[in-house]
Amino acid sequence: MYKKIIIALIFIFSIFGNNSFANPIKSGNENPVFRQKKQKKFILNNAPVLTATGNQIYCPQTQMKIVTDFNIVDDDPGIDAIYVQISSGYVSSQDVLLLTGNHPNITTSWNQTTGKLTLTGVSGQPTYPQIIAAVKDIVYQNNSANPQANTKTFSITVGQANYLPSNGHYYQYIPNVGITWSSAKTAAENSTYYGLQGYLATITAVDEAQLSGEQAAGAGWIGGSDEATEGVWRWMTGPETGMIFWNGGANGSTPNFANWNNGEPNNMNNEDYAHVTAPGVGIPGSWNDLSNTGEASGDYQPKGYIVEYGGMPGDPVLSISTSTTITIPSINPVSTYAVCNSVSVNMSATATAGTINWYDVPTGGTVLASGNNFITPTLTTTTTYYIDAFPIGCTTGTRTPITVNVNQTPSVTAPSSTSTCEATSVTLTASATTGTIHWYNSLTSTTPIVTGNTFTTPTLTQTTTYYIEANNNNCISTPRNSVTVTVNPKPATIADSEIAICEGTSTTLTAGISGMDYDWTTGETTQSIPVSTQGQYSVEMTNGFGCSSTQNFTVNVKAKPIISDVIIIGNTATILTNSGDFEFSIDGVNYQSSNVFQLQSGGIYMAYAKDKDFCGDDDFQFVYITYPAFFSPNGDGFNDFWTIKGMSFYPNPEVTIFDRYGKVIAFINRQNPIWDGTYNGRQFPADDYWFVAKVSNTLPEHKGHFSLIR
Repeated sequence: MYKKIIIALIFIFSIFGNNSFANPIKSGNENPVFRQKKQKKFILNNAPVLTATGNQIYCPQTQMKIVTDFNIVDDDPGIDAIYVQISSGYVSSQDVLLLTGNHPNITTSWNQTTGKLTLTGVSGQPTYPQIIAAVKDIVYQNNSANPQANTKTFSITVGQANYLPSNGHYYQYIPNVGITWSSAKTAAENSTYYGLQGYLATITAVDEAQLSGEQAAGAGWIGGSDEATEGVWRWMTGPETGMIFWNGGANGSTPNFANWNNGEPNNMNNEDYAHVTAPGVGIPGSWNDLSNTGEASGDYQPKGYIVEYGGMPGDPVLSISTSTTITIPSINPVSTYAVCNSVSVNMSATATAGTINWYDVPTGGTVLASGNNFITPTLTTTTTYYIDAFPIGCTTGTRTPITVNVNQTPSVTAPSSTSTCEATSVTLTASATTGTIHWYNSLTSTTPIVTGNTFTTPTLTQTTTYYIEANNNNCISTPRNSVTVTVNPKPATIADSEIAICEGTSTTLTAGISGMDYDWTTGETTQSIPVSTQGQYSVEMTNGFGCSSTQNFTVNVKAKPIISDVIIIGNTATILTNSGDFEFSIDGVNYQSSNVFQLQSGGIYMAYAKDKDFCGDDDFQFVYITYPAFFSPNGDGFNDFWTIKGMSFYPNPEVTIFDRYGKVIAFINRQNPIWDGTYNGRQFPADDYWFVAKVSNTLPEHKGHFSLIR
């Protein structure tokens, strides 16, 4: 018999190893699987089996027991401690676990960081009946008036490792300041928990990240690395060995779950190993990359590692943990309904948990209906209903309002059909009993061309019909009202005219279309009017539809030319006249557009000006005098005297000569036509002298100067 026991012992230890449990939970120095009797014989110690029921809906701001039933089956009379943890959905600022009732042999310890309540004995190991009774009296409480909607999962276990019901794995943070990643990997793989093989944690889901990271006692190594290929992060431990969970640096991507901190991984200083950030560094429970040794101190110094148990080949099936849930439901309603007139409404909503209850008051009252749908009675006014998914009788939960807006279908007062002239626009005005007016260009169009009571049409060239409806929160007037704008033709457009008449004459202006009503700017109403004054004239021609067009006239009165003077500079003569379209001549035969002429010889000339349209002419007599610029009376036969050329051809020439002081020193005329530089036998000195020549009584005087040279 003894030999059989030894063989069985060797077999069992070959399965579980010499250190079967990293965290013993039984009393004294007993092995959790085997214990040694006083007779020095080893017998099998079965692990406890925990069962619980109680998946419930929470009533806010109340205390709710986490189990409806709980039991432990074990071959031992009791246990040192039991651990109850909010393993998923935990909100540290709101959630708390409390032990209620009278349990004199049980004491509790609440860890807000991990969301874990620990039950231990006061003076010794509590019995299982005491533990069972206590667990049945543990309550969940949320301290918020409007708690965050989610499901709280409560794990109940006999071991200190954190239990995650969603995957059935256990997580344990092992403090070890300064441990390397490679050493942590080896240590984790040498750990067991109730026969489960340990490994550096591989975190593949949000709730796993929260339990193993956010709710861990401190920062530590996990099983990820890109040592093999830079930038390709794989799980290097556990059942996920070889799985890629990140590609690239801080801006990389993941084919699976990843939980890097902001700006990580950054591969500074050959950082090839994944590490959960220290508390207070960035996102709680997130990861950063470190070298195998990490930093020597500070936030990036390794403080330990996280061991995960579960999922390895050969792991035993355990029942040392159980779980229940309490759900704070959230509701996804349609916040408002809009209906028209009097109608019953089939309202609907869904909830993440529980059964939806419908009320007509925000608090209290009676349940109108339960379920995802509620058919209202006939509603004639806007009405608000309230829903929740809390247990019936829960008075502390906040109900969600759903409003049914009852709107009236509008009626439209449309404008009467009207008419207009082509190439004009029309302003149309409509009204509605309620809502907003929409204008359309067809009976079936879904896009309005304008919104509002007033609509100014574009410029119309043909008869057009518009359609009007009113919309009051999708209550639409039907059928659409129509209004037709008849477009009438305008009289033809006549080109503007420009007419020239001679001064002192008149012309007749005639509107270009007969059979119209006429309105001249002069006030006359006949088709033709006489005008003799220069200016702009227009006539509005109106047909039988009342449509008009305008014809414009420009009348230019041409003045008769009047020669005011002829200016002579050198041998150039310029004829000066009033403004006009004139032609000019100095012989009365040859005319030119220019009023400037070059004179060939001195004499009396006649200047002529005439209008090109024969509106009149004028003439002007002028004299052109030529004379030498200097003379030298020295008796050599050249330039011995001064005179006006052609003196003999002038009818009555008189020339007065002055010295530089204005003194008259000589006279010449037809009888005495030259000056020899003397006066009364006295010779005048070399100098400049001036003269005034008058060739007739009707022509203007001519003034000039010359030089006497000796």
